[in-house]
Amino acid sequence: MDTEGRRRWILKRARSVGGIKVTALSQDLNVAQETIRRDLRALEEQGMVRRTHGGAHAVERPGFETTLASRSTNFVPQKNRIAAVAADLLGEAETVFIDEGYTPQLIAAALPRDRTLTVVTASLSVPRALADAEKITVLMLGGRVRNATLATVDHWASRMLAGMVIDLAYIGANGISREFGLTTPDPAVSEVKAQAVRGSRRRVFAGLHTKFGVATFCRFADVRDVESIVTDTGLSAAEAQRYSLLGPNVIRV
Repeated sequence: MDTEGRRRWILKRARSVGGIKVTALSQDLNVAQETIRRDLRALEEQGMVRRTHGGAHAVERPGFETTLASRSTNFVPQKNRIAAVAADLLGEAETVFIDEGYTPQLIAAALPRDRTLTVVTASLSVPRALADAEKITVLMLGGRVRNATLATVDHWASRMLAGMVIDLAYIGANGISREFGLTTPDPAVSEVKAQAVRGSRRRVFAGLHTKFGVATFCRFADVRDVESIVTDTGLSAAEAQRYSLLGPNVIRV
């Protein structure tokens, strides 16, 4: 396998399984670990992957987005910790928007069951997560359902959301960077997220450290638009401080 073929193989593997490790790739391809590291550096320079300690993960782009199923198998302990802390930021909110994605689904499951809440969501997974919560009313936004994330988009969803004032929005993103803010590959998804940001009094971003420094196609919010960022300790303390200088309270769990 030549260099280009090997790099295409690595990218395909990253997109199919999410996170990849240098040691495993070295064994699978029967090449030196340093060769794999050079391949990952080259793919990162092309914006295809984001290197992490000991490996990399695929960067989502307009033509590629991970499925909800794959998201439910990667970094699950970290996502559970993030969700628990994000749910604790509920405060006095009575109306809550919960974004599409696996981590927002975990936030929904972590919400308190002993108080009255109204939850607005585009995610088909959130109502299932709240099925046993008798005091929580769930309002599902209508629209076209995206197969990758099982969430509704397009003008039906954004128009319905535009008529609401939300106390707290839990927002996800495919990438967050100090330069480009919060981004997502799909324009239809971006519009729903942007409307949630515009129509909410408070906003919390919850996402893995792998999202940071990544910019995808559509920008829907600035870092300054969120009051809190909840992530894992894979984001360095120094980098967290840089984000906090833009306004949000950054919580690493």
